[in-house]
Amino acid sequence: MSLALRLTRLPVVVVNGVCQESSTSIFHQHSCLGNSTNALLRRHYVTSSDPATKKSPSTTPVPPKTTQFDQKKDNDKVTPIKDAFDTTKSGKPTTTSLTENITKLQQAAAPIKDAAKQAVIAKAKLSPQQVRENVRGYMFTRFFDYVKNYDKVLEKNFPSAMKVYRVFFDGVKDFFADMKRFLKVARIVNASPKGLKSLNRQELELYMQMPRDMVKVAPALILSSLPMVGYAVFPLVVMYPRTFLTSHFWTLQQKSEFKEYYFLERLTYNRPVLRCLQAKLKSIKSHPKYEPFAQVLGQLGSGTHPSVEQILDIKDIFADTPFNLISLPGKHIKLLTKMHGIPRGWFKRHSLYEHAFFIHYMDLAICREGGVHNMPLEALRNACYIRGLNPTNMSNDDMISWLRDWVKISKEIKVEHLTLYLHLPILMAYNHPNNWQLRYGHKDAKKQTNQTTNE
Repeated sequence: MSLALRLTRLPVVVVNGVCQESSTSIFHQHSCLGNSTNALLRRHYVTSSDPATKKSPSTTPVPPKTTQFDQKKDNDKVTPIKDAFDTTKSGKPTTTSLTENITKLQQAAAPIKDAAKQAVIAKAKLSPQQVRENVRGYMFTRFFDYVKNYDKVLEKNFPSAMKVYRVFFDGVKDFFADMKRFLKVARIVNASPKGLKSLNRQELELYMQMPRDMVKVAPALILSSLPMVGYAVFPLVVMYPRTFLTSHFWTLQQKSEFKEYYFLERLTYNRPVLRCLQAKLKSIKSHPKYEPFAQVLGQLGSGTHPSVEQILDIKDIFADTPFNLISLPGKHIKLLTKMHGIPRGWFKRHSLYEHAFFIHYMDLAICREGGVHNMPLEALRNACYIRGLNPTNMSNDDMISWLRDWVKISKEIKVEHLTLYLHLPILMAYNHPNNWQLRYGHKDAKKQTNQTTNE
């Protein structure tokens, strides 16, 4: 009721804590209304919380006591921070500085906005040709990444096929590298006045073997690269690597197996060649070296080998008929080519002549490079294979001693004794235990198995 009565009354003004009626401006009305409501709220708070007697407020205000903290706070001088919103002496903020700063910021940001708009417009206004080029570039990069990682996809899905693919791919790389080396060696041979004598042992082996490998692998590589034929040729080539491919495409196990296979095929012609030598023995009875030669052939027939001195003693027999290269019959020439593993061809005598000189120059290169004992293990085995000895299960000392005897004979041989050089695999390794074991060991094993089964 008191609040309603006060609202209906004329505006009042508080003077010294007492509200009085007045007819002043609206501003005083609102201020008095605010003070009266605050007073009512304060009274309600006091009456509701504390029923004690009210004290009349004093007419003169008493200032609060100043403390040490307030004195220190008054003594501190606060320096105002000047920024874009600095105030003037009158205490009102200046709008001119604020607007100037805003305009400067807008002017500084205008070029950046213009550049961004121009870039967006330039991207949006691409020509059709540029759009096609961008699409092609994107498609090409994605396709390139897919092809680059395609081998991983195939290896995950087809592990056995990828193994064959990797062996074939590595073989192509090795074959191409050897082809480049062969061309370099051929240029050296053609440009140097010494010819083959200017090459080392490895270059001579490559120069002798690489033409045969190129002839052998050329059909497989050419046919497998054709669009429709390759689908049928490639599986056939992979199924028969010994027939259609070279050692560049073989695994380590295949290399050992195929070398043994080819060497066993060469050993089958040792006995026929020895029979040809024995058949011509009667035709040289008048030769002064007939008796030493007959003794050498007898040793070979009895299971032993002649010494180096005995072989060098009979070298003149191979310089005359019927044992020189020109006088040998066609059957004997054919057996010699198969015994040395020379590929088939029309000019067999020339192939034998070339093969003998290749090996002879290899022997001279071994001497120039420090001797047989300086050769690595793989080179020793390969040298024994080329010269007609099976190096399987042989120690390094045995291979070195056998190759030293070969090199001694090779250094004493001249061009007219070329046929003796071609028959050295018979004179030095015909009865060697390793050759004999490889030639007849599997037959003895079969006989033993048959006997055990029959018993």
